[in-house]
Amino acid sequence: MRNFVKFVMFLVFSLLIAGAAVVLKPDKAEAIPAFARKYKMSCTTCHAPIPRIKEYGDEFAGNGFVLKDQDAPRYYVETGDENLDLIRDFPFAVRFDGFIKHQTETGRNLDLTTPYNIKLLSGGSLTKNVAYYFYFFFSERGEVAGLEDAFIMFNDLFDSELDIYVGQFQVSDPLFKRELRLTYDDYQIYRFKPGESNINLTYDRGIMATFATADGTDLIFEIVNGNGLAEAGDFRTYDNDKYKNLVGRVSRGFGDYVRLGAFGYYGKEANDAGRKNEVWMLAPDMTYSPSDKLELNVQYVERRDDNPSFLSPSPDDKIATRGGFAELIYLPEGERSRWYAAGLYNQVDSDYDAQDYQSITAHIGYLMRTNIRLIAETTYDIENEENRIVVGFIAAY
Repeated sequence: MRNFVKFVMFLVFSLLIAGAAVVLKPDKAEAIPAFARKYKMSCTTCHAPIPRIKEYGDEFAGNGFVLKDQDAPRYYVETGDENLDLIRDFPFAVRFDGFIKHQTETGRNLDLTTPYNIKLLSGGSLTKNVAYYFYFFFSERGEVAGLEDAFIMFNDLFDSELDIYVGQFQVSDPLFKRELRLTYDDYQIYRFKPGESNINLTYDRGIMATFATADGTDLIFEIVNGNGLAEAGDFRTYDNDKYKNLVGRVSRGFGDYVRLGAFGYYGKEANDAGRKNEVWMLAPDMTYSPSDKLELNVQYVERRDDNPSFLSPSPDDKIATRGGFAELIYLPEGERSRWYAAGLYNQVDSDYDAQDYQSITAHIGYLMRTNIRLIAETTYDIENEENRIVVGFIAAY
C-alpha cells in the first residue's frame, strides 16, 4: 500500500506540474567555452542558462562540434601534409562549482563545500566528420575522480544521419543529461543500483549509435560493459564479466510543444563467484516546451533485477524498482533571462526499502555574467524528513 501511495504521489505531482505549464503557457513569441572562443560567439548561442542546452546547441554537438554555416578561421596548422589535420590551438575550458550547504541530517550547522567540482574540458573537430570530447575531474567532492565523459565521435557516416560514439558516456545521455541539469539535486533514478549491482544509467564504457529519420524520429542504440567506469583488471580488461548489455531508445516530436520517448535496457552481470543478475528496464519520458520560457521534463523508470545481491541460490522473486522525476524550468524572459526558477521532484521506490528516495526541490538562479551562475536551492527529503539548503556558484571559462 505504501508503494502504491508513493507512485500515486509521483503521478499527481507530474500532472500538477503539467497543469501549471498549461496555465502559464505564454503567447508564441555539451558545448563548452572553448567553442565560444573558437567561433567568437556567446555561450548563449548554445545554452540558456549554462549548462542547460538549447536546440541549436544540440544540433552543434550532433554535427561534431562544427557550425555547418561557417568555418573557424585558421583552425588547423598548415603542415604541408594534406593527410594531416592538426589543431592549431588545442581547446581547453574549465568549470568551477562551489557551494555553502546546510543539511539537517549531518548534524553540522554549515558546510563550506568549495571547490565542489573543478573540471578541465576539451572537445572539437579532429578532421571532417570526426570529433572528440572529454573532461577530467581535477576535484570532485574533494577527490581526483579522473576521466568521466571521454569519446570519439564519427559523424554523418555513409553520407547519412548516422553518428557513432566510442568511449565513455552516460547511458542516460539520450534521455536527460545529468551534466546539463540546473539543480544541485540529481536525477536520482539514473544513479540507483539495488543491492550489490553495478548496473545503473550513469557512466559506462561502450558504443552508441544515433540516427535521425526524415520524419523527425530519433533512434539510439548502445552496447555497454555494464559495470560503470571500473579500473582495468589483471588482464587489462575493463569488463568484469563476459556479458554485454544492450540499450535502445526511440523518440519523436509531436506538434510544436511535445516530445515523447521510450527507452529500454537489458543485460546481465556476474560477480567473482560466477553468480548472475539479470536486469531489464523500461523508461518512457516526455518533454513539454510550450515556448522558450517554460519546459517540463518527466521521466519514469521501471526496473527488475532477479538477483542483485548475488545470492546462492537465486531468490524466486524479482527485485522491483520504480521511480523517476519531474522537472519544471521557468525562464521569465526566455533565452534572454538572467533570472530563472526550477522545481524538481525525485522518487525511487524499491523492494530494498533502505534505498528508497523521495524529495522535492525548489531552485532559483541568476546569471551574474553569461558564464557565471549564482544559485540558491532548498530540498526536502520526504523519506527521511530532512532538509538541505544550498547556495553557491557555477563558473565556466
